[in-house]
This record gives sequence, C-alpha cells and structure tokens, in this order.
Amino acid sequence: MADARLKAALDAGSFVVAPGIFDMISARVADGMGFTALYATGYGTVASHLGVADAGIATYTEMVARMGRFAQSCRTPVIADADTGYGGLLNLRHTVTGYEAAGVTAIQIEDQEMPKKCGHTPGRRVIAAEEMALKIEVAVEARRDPNFLVIARTDARTGLGIDEAIRRGQLYRKAGADIIFIESPESEEEMRRIGGEIDAPLLANNVEGGRTPILPAETLKAIGYNIAIYPAVGFLAVSAALERVYTHLLEHGDSNALPPQESYGFGRMNELMGFPEVWEFERRWAREAG
Repeated sequence: MADARLKAALDAGSFVVAPGIFDMISARVADGMGFTALYATGYGTVASHLGVADAGIATYTEMVARMGRFAQSCRTPVIADADTGYGGLLNLRHTVTGYEAAGVTAIQIEDQEMPKKCGHTPGRRVIAAEEMALKIEVAVEARRDPNFLVIARTDARTGLGIDEAIRRGQLYRKAGADIIFIESPESEEEMRRIGGEIDAPLLANNVEGGRTPILPAETLKAIGYNIAIYPAVGFLAVSAALERVYTHLLEHGDSNALPPQESYGFGRMNELMGFPEVWEFERRWAREAG
C-alpha cells in the first residue's frame, strides 16, 4: 500500500525535500533522518546495481525488485523512478500495478522514446504528447490506492524548448497526473514560468552540475514548486569519499592515518544494519537452547 503521508503533506501545502537513495546503505541512512519522502533514483540505482549508464538498459524486473526493496525496508514514503514505464500502454499498466504492489508511494513516468536516456544529458528524444497523455490515463486507471501518486515527467525542454515543455505539463495534468515534472529547465526565469503557467503540484529536479540552477527551498516554494528531489547528491558524495580513502590506502598501504570524518565507524554501521537485534536474538535463543 502507498503511504498516505506524502499526499497529506502535499495537500497541506508542505514543501517536500527528498534525497536520492541508490542502494540499501543510502536508504537506511536517509530513512532515519526525518525526511518527508525519499527519491529512489534510476541513475544511481542502475549505477550501483549494474555499473552501467542509465540509458534504458535496466529492465522492469530488475527495477521493480530494487524499488520494492527500498520501499519495504524504509519507514519513509518512497518516490520511485520508472523510466518510460518499460514499454507501451500494457507494459505501463503492469509497471504501475507492480510498483504499487511493491510498496512504492509515487511513481515517476517520462515521455522519452525508448530506450530512454538520463535527464540532463544530451540526445533525449520524446514521444508525441498525446501518446504520453494516454499513458498517464492508463497509469491513473491502473492504480488501486488514491494515495499512490503518478508523477508525469517531460523531457521536451532540451530538444523542443520551454514552451512545448510547459504545454506538455499542462496536458499531462489534464490527463490525470498528480504531480508535474518538467525536466531540465535552464534558468530561474524558466522555472518561474513553469510555476506560473502550470496549475499542478510541481517537482524540481536538483542535479549538482546539471542543466538546471539549484534554487533554495524557500524560493522554489515561492515560485510554485512543491517537491525538490536531489537524486545525485548521495552517490556523488559517496563516490568522492571512496576515491579519497582508496587513494590514501594506495599511497600509504594502510588506513591508520585516515581522518575520523572519513569513516562512518564500524560500530555505527553495525547499528545501522541491525546487528544489535541479531545479537539479542542469538543471546535469547542461546539461553532457550541451554
């Protein structure tokens, strides 16, 4: 079942900041920090699972299993990337029912041609707006729980311009999308246009080094946005940290002189992964067996 708290937060006018999660360590860390929602990034999930580019290579079966694991292991509502829905209308219906059954709270579907490409990268092509509108109608009809939210993303800005992106956002809202996601606007002025011209809850995608300026939450809310996702912030930080500590190990031959801030701490990691409960279980059953 979808978690009703995300829809309730949006209905109440709260601004939602959602960090990107990409594996179960990032999910467990983020889940304990008090965010309203977590964003299960396609880029990061594909990278951590397969070690390849987010270019339409991962299958529905692979992704629903990963997204379901995030949702079932986290107390926080999970927003999940579902690319294009992994095919046509019938595939999309299967994707929506599968993601909902897996415990995801919101599903993101985009209007790219297959195979899709990561947002903020060149060469993205989109399907006809009317075809995408049908996909949204199918998605809305397929869900069982009204708290399960459908996010419609358009990648039209980069190839077709901001006017077409806004037109598509308006059309997708009419088709029944709960949240509109205009990918990669290229200026604050464009973001203000989106906020002023699309009457729907809006999602801002904040990618460090991407095509869109990263605005403060207060500014985003003031110009009409409701959700800010940070899909890359986690895996970019982790990659940089790994490079630093691996370089130290290569150069020094041991980890003794690593600064304390470079280590999460073995004891803390044991707690994060639930070892205290395991140890308590083993102690209790050792007494029972004795």
